[in-house]
Amino acid sequence: MKANCWQGRESVRVAEVPEPRILNARDAVVRVTSTAICGSDLHLFHGYIPTMKHGDILGHEFMGEVVEVGPEVGNLRIGDRVVVPFPIACGNCRACQTGFYSLCENSNPNAGLAEKLLGHSPGGLFGYSHMLGGYAGGQAEYARVPFADVGPLKVPDDLPDEKVLFLSDIFPTGYMGAEMCGLTGGEVVAVWGAGAVGLLAMRSAYLLGAERVIAIDRYPYRLRMAQERAGAELLNYDEVDVVEALREMTGGRGPDACIDAVGMEGHHSSAVLSGYDRVKQSARLETDRPHALRQAIVSCRNGGTVSVIGAYAGFVDKFPIGSLMNRSLTLRSGQCHVQRYTRMLLDRIRRGEVDPSFVITHRLRLEDAPIGFEMFRQKADECVKVVLKT
Repeated sequence: MKANCWQGRESVRVAEVPEPRILNARDAVVRVTSTAICGSDLHLFHGYIPTMKHGDILGHEFMGEVVEVGPEVGNLRIGDRVVVPFPIACGNCRACQTGFYSLCENSNPNAGLAEKLLGHSPGGLFGYSHMLGGYAGGQAEYARVPFADVGPLKVPDDLPDEKVLFLSDIFPTGYMGAEMCGLTGGEVVAVWGAGAVGLLAMRSAYLLGAERVIAIDRYPYRLRMAQERAGAELLNYDEVDVVEALREMTGGRGPDACIDAVGMEGHHSSAVLSGYDRVKQSARLETDRPHALRQAIVSCRNGGTVSVIGAYAGFVDKFPIGSLMNRSLTLRSGQCHVQRYTRMLLDRIRRGEVDPSFVITHRLRLEDAPIGFEMFRQKADECVKVVLKT
């Protein structure tokens, strides 16, 4: 079968690889019909996530048709159409039983690697390094799905792939980012990053009762999409001082909640600050560039909430802990517990409350995945989200 494989830093290639097979009784094999390139895939592409190996199959946003099931998978049948959540979860451990599916205690066979960097291991993820399980991803013609009796969501035939594909990751991630803000109605929410996750976090904030949403980015086409498709007010951080602008827009108080949808490869308008973090990251003196996180913390109103859904890998410098502690801020974060949200969000899609496909800007064949990665990386042709068709 064809699959998009990691070749090393800034290099991917579509290659012929063996088809997956059932390894455990709770496995299924899915013929992938649609998959996507995620912003966090670029962290792998740029070489910032450790324990990648030459030939690893990428991709954690995928859906398709079940073609084989293990003997203990009672909820799926051959021919079922499913969306597959990106965290792999057993459904039985304490984390899964309390809804923290991305922290599954049984799905990462390489937990020891993760513990060395993170202290404790989260669960396994599709296509996202050997530290997080070494599982083959979904940018392929077929994918093995462990614990298939827990993760995959059956979707109705009357909804096209593009309306439901993002239930695999970015829609639940954006929704969880807004949910962690603790919205009760009438709040002002600022979102750093107008990529696909940020855009869906903006839409989700409105679904959960926010009165105003402010998008912070530097690319005019992404800001335009945030305004036209997500109803956000706009701040271009290349043109304004974000902290001061947010104070002015909120009567001096700051936003009630701030969402970091940027993560470890953040950019800053100041050449000095941006260069400082790039040099430290290149020298491995810090692993992540936390520009958006720093701004979110110092911008948030006293007693407000900072929600972190941008992906971070290890360590950051100049973290404003004094601001966080002295102003009674709440910091919430996490890889999305996708299985907690999929059915509810599918119902919202079916009722017409939201159509997440609005973030798609490019559709390519799986064979063209390297072109998609380069286009996405370079922000070429106003690229926001690439969907790959097998």
